[in-house]
Amino acid sequence: MGEIEGTYRALQTPGARLGAQPSVGVSTLEPGQAPSLGTARTVARTQEKHLPLRVKLLDNSVETFDVEPRCEGQVLLSQVWRRLNLMECDYFGLEFQNTPSYWVWLEPMKPIVRQVRKPKNAMLRLAVKFFPPDPGQLQEEFTRYLFALQLKRDLLEERLTCADTTAALLTSHLLQSEIGDYEETLDREHLRANRYLPRQERAVEKILEFHQKHTGQTPAESDFQVLEVARKLEMYGVRFHKASDREGAKINLAVSHMGVLVFQCATKINTFNWSRVRKLSFKRKRFLIKLHPEVHGPYQDTLEFLLGSRDECKNFWKICVEYHTFFRLFDQPKPKAKAVFFSRGSSFRYSGRTQRQLVDYVKDGATKRTPYERRHSRTRTSSRALTADLPKQSVSFTEGVRTSASPLSTRASFYSVPTSPVAPPGQRDVQDSGVSLTEPQAPHAKRPAAERSRGPVDSAGARQAPPPGPPALQPCQGLSVDSPQPSPSTRRSPLSLGPAFQGTLGPAEQGSPPLLSPVLSEAGGAGMDDEEPKHKSTGVDEAYFIAKEILATERTYLKDLEVITVWFRSAVVKEDAMPADLMALLFSNIDPIYEFHRGFLREVEQRLALWDGPSSAAGGHQRIGDILLRNLRQLQQFTGYFQRHDEVLTELERATKRSRKLETVYREFELQKVCYLPLNSFLLKPIQRLGHYRLLLRRLCAFCSPGHRDHADCRDALQVITEVTSTLQHSLVRLENLQKLTELQRDLIGIENLIAPGREFIREGCLHKLTRKGLQQRMFFLFSDMLLYTSRGASGTSHFRMRGLLPLRGMLVEESQSEWSVPHCFTIYAAQKTIVVAASTRLEKEKWMHDLNGAIEAAKGSDTALALTGSTVCTPPRRPSDEASSEQELEEDARGTHGSSEGQGQHRANTTVHVCWYRNTSVSRADHSTAVENQLSGYLLRKFKNSNGWQKLWVVFTNFCLFFYKTHQDDYPLASLPLLGYSVSIPREADGIHKEHVFKLQFKSHVYFFRAESKYTFGRWMEVIERASSSSGRVGVPEEET
Repeated sequence: MGEIEGTYRALQTPGARLGAQPSVGVSTLEPGQAPSLGTARTVARTQEKHLPLRVKLLDNSVETFDVEPRCEGQVLLSQVWRRLNLMECDYFGLEFQNTPSYWVWLEPMKPIVRQVRKPKNAMLRLAVKFFPPDPGQLQEEFTRYLFALQLKRDLLEERLTCADTTAALLTSHLLQSEIGDYEETLDREHLRANRYLPRQERAVEKILEFHQKHTGQTPAESDFQVLEVARKLEMYGVRFHKASDREGAKINLAVSHMGVLVFQCATKINTFNWSRVRKLSFKRKRFLIKLHPEVHGPYQDTLEFLLGSRDECKNFWKICVEYHTFFRLFDQPKPKAKAVFFSRGSSFRYSGRTQRQLVDYVKDGATKRTPYERRHSRTRTSSRALTADLPKQSVSFTEGVRTSASPLSTRASFYSVPTSPVAPPGQRDVQDSGVSLTEPQAPHAKRPAAERSRGPVDSAGARQAPPPGPPALQPCQGLSVDSPQPSPSTRRSPLSLGPAFQGTLGPAEQGSPPLLSPVLSEAGGAGMDDEEPKHKSTGVDEAYFIAKEILATERTYLKDLEVITVWFRSAVVKEDAMPADLMALLFSNIDPIYEFHRGFLREVEQRLALWDGPSSAAGGHQRIGDILLRNLRQLQQFTGYFQRHDEVLTELERATKRSRKLETVYREFELQKVCYLPLNSFLLKPIQRLGHYRLLLRRLCAFCSPGHRDHADCRDALQVITEVTSTLQHSLVRLENLQKLTELQRDLIGIENLIAPGREFIREGCLHKLTRKGLQQRMFFLFSDMLLYTSRGASGTSHFRMRGLLPLRGMLVEESQSEWSVPHCFTIYAAQKTIVVAASTRLEKEKWMHDLNGAIEAAKGSDTALALTGSTVCTPPRRPSDEASSEQELEEDARGTHGSSEGQGQHRANTTVHVCWYRNTSVSRADHSTAVENQLSGYLLRKFKNSNGWQKLWVVFTNFCLFFYKTHQDDYPLASLPLLGYSVSIPREADGIHKEHVFKLQFKSHVYFFRAESKYTFGRWMEVIERASSSSGRVGVPEEET
């Protein structure tokens, strides 16, 4: 065959790869002249030095990279990261296919030509390799953008399986990110030209319906919403590897940050947490999981799964090794030394940075942030710099701080509350009665999405406010009747109150708002031994941490309000169980307060973001008093709402007695996970929060000297809140008493009309009553006019059945230990009955005798008769024996009793009644008041007595109990730990704790260690826990603070 004129063909040389595409070049030789053999070899060697590799990026663009043929995979990865300027590159990887439909990750430490078959013809693609449990851990906006593109790819490839409604919601956020605000014609054209879902045609209308509700969201906010919705899905980040178990049943294996997952079809049937796994290995096609002995118990300690081939089995094993290292270890492992003669096992190790190292790297700002391009946005350039208009990520020990960039602040019709005067309660229906929550009030609502992402902000991070005054809330506004639960994605946004914004997502598929979560929050109990908090160490630390305490407790307080405004509203609207007048009374009082605090929380978050950021060097943002003063002055105008809360509580109790349907909804709602306290206690939160502000302001004033720039504002704010709390003090005492009586009315069987005028709760607790059978455990309740004693109901119920009622008039209490030879006993002489009871300790006996004598004296001068009209004293049938309940540990898994709603007998073991019963202790009215003042929230590291690692948790301390959450965004606690009877101390040398800021909680053999982020935070946790857990140890009522 002849050669084409003007070209030549390179001869095959020993160094050329078989099957490689021959290169064609322009020849300078005359026609008919052949190149010399030496020239041909030189050209071949030159071409061999460069191997062009194609990489498909997440936006579907294809880039070509030239690498040396025998280079390792890390060379190509580094080129990709540099071209993309990707800081958080360790979350990503390159994958390729050697066999159809089976993707393999490119290994960094192995030559490319040994991994990829025919690399010149192969198409590698960029993909997310490690999916963190919380998108809040992603620090860069560009990283979140790439994650959103990955989820877009997963939706189209049917990897991210979910309900049609959820898929439409995700698509609508992607649409908002790419083309901006809703325009029906543009939307339909874009959906015809681009595919997001496999069966997109039937979901178009739902997508457009959702897209209408995202008006005003920037691309960054839309990306965050995509991640927040997706992370709740069971298939988030899951990549299936087909396998079978020992019985031959077809299953799918996957790996996540928690551990190894087992699926049957698309249903997860088992999770092997990293903490349970001792070793992972493979042998040919068999994948082996060895468990710790204490985990498997009497069962097999090795689980075996069969994969399709040895290569598939080894590939899955490598992915497991990498996931475990990335999420569980602090530092990347050292490479295994090569054996001199022969080796056993694989030398494969994860070679990148761990998540901990990556967080530190990004926090240090090792790489300069530069603008990046969004492929589909109307305006292409998006600033990558972290400004107040984008979600501000903090990589601190505690949590990130969100600024005004969240979707909540772009369209909330109440978001003018923190920056503009609030209409007095009496005038709110005049000027704003026609404002709809579904109408965007922000002046920038119709700007293109990418243009809004660069909008300027003022020094406080606040946007231009809409016309002042909160709009009037309709009492029946709220959740769609066919929505099973309010979506977490709507909880902190105007969506939570507008029926037009409600979706129909199931609880497991709902997203949550873009509040930023803690770095390295660990769902599976990851170890965090060397987590060293890095914070300011200057003289402003205390003010900074007081401000952070305000932020943390405000977040918890707002979630408590959502139990009423969102979740309870949803329940009663869905069942149509509440009368219209009660709906109007309840929600017209609570909704304006809720909306006010949403705005206040945004301002505090913005200020803390600026305080934490580099601009704080100027010192202009290292203060909080101005925000407190401005908002507390506005809060004064809500006094009328606070004063009507006792009316709300009374009417709600009456309505539940009149309506069996409402009572059923009420009781079933209290059994839901989100209602972690008695429902009526959430109605007290607004007034109780005022007292918290006063205590925190006292701390700020004590810290700020008269010459401090924040001193004047803090002093004025303290004066304002003191005036408000003084006005409402009587209402608070009355409300707390009414709430306690209402709670006891539900727990006690055999007595009616416990709520009576003039009756006050004084003390509840466990005593042992002397009977013919010996000492029997009884639960006693002391009121201002009577003493009740009860016994525990049937096993598994939450009720106490009344055994006796003793009026206080004419009662006498005497110590009788010498007479009966029973430790810590005393005798109660009533008008018609005498009983002998024994306390668990001498201190318990003194408390009971002190309160009994005080109540008896007060009853002598009272004209109030024993008001138990219609009550009946029910005597239960006698049983052969009444055995006292043995002590049990009360730390409760929220997925157990919290989650069930079957029957009325189920209960939470963390209520004070049940804790007193199990711990043989008591709680007084003064103790409850002290516990109200000592509430705290924040991130802590927890360690069990016999465990090695520390687990990071969001901890809420309220009602004598610690509640544990994965993050501050979670709707319900994972577990709870009642602290009555616990002692708090500093670890001893024998405990083997060699960390700073650690305190120890102990009750008998139960020991927990908690580690705080700073000296101030450590002191606060010690203080509030010690005061609340040991307040029952003080005899008498403490004096009121002035």
